[in-house]
Amino acid sequence: MNDSEVSKQVQQMVHFIKQEAEEKANEISVAAEEEFNIEKLQLVEAEKKKIKQEYERKEKQVDVRKKIEYSTQLNASRLKVLQAQDDLVRKMKDAAEKQLRSVSLDDDDYPSLLEALILQGLLRLNESAVQLRCREHDLDYVKSVVSSAANSYAKKTGADPPEVFVDEKQFLPGPPKEGHHGSSCAGGVVLATKDGRIVLENTLDARLEVVFKQQLPEIRKRLFPAGGLVGA
Repeated sequence: MNDSEVSKQVQQMVHFIKQEAEEKANEISVAAEEEFNIEKLQLVEAEKKKIKQEYERKEKQVDVRKKIEYSTQLNASRLKVLQAQDDLVRKMKDAAEKQLRSVSLDDDDYPSLLEALILQGLLRLNESAVQLRCREHDLDYVKSVVSSAANSYAKKTGADPPEVFVDEKQFLPGPPKEGHHGSSCAGGVVLATKDGRIVLENTLDARLEVVFKQQLPEIRKRLFPAGGLVGA
């Protein structure tokens, strides 16, 4: 084999090696690019997932905040409605108390009312002797009807008329006055057992309080038939 043939054969071997190297390099490049693209895609998907999760978290926070705000506003509205209802009921009671003041001014009917209140108290206490206290303004009225009330008690119970000791030293408060916030009494009487252990308030104010408490559910039902609550 001469030099020319040797040189040609060497060149062929070099060309083959070079071609194989280029192919191998190309394969490595393609594989690297594919691996890069896969990794890039994974990173992109991971970042998208992270962003989505963060968005969902913030969306939930906003939703919770909206619900809290709505609940707070709803409760505030309900409290305002309840306050308005209470104010209206209180105004009704105030109006009733003002009307009650005029009852004791009726000289024709008030003595009969006092007699009925005394009789009612005697029947409830069911004692042979009781103490009675009234307003100083009503003292003459009370003294004029107390015997009649005691006799009515005897007729209804079959017992002897009870002794009624009218207190002429200590009196119930006087009638209420505009701008005066102290103790007051619109009329009526207070009875007690002789030993003072049992006390029965049968004043007009006490009767109004009892009736008002008993009728309060019905009053609210008539004033606020739908309940009157926001969001109810």
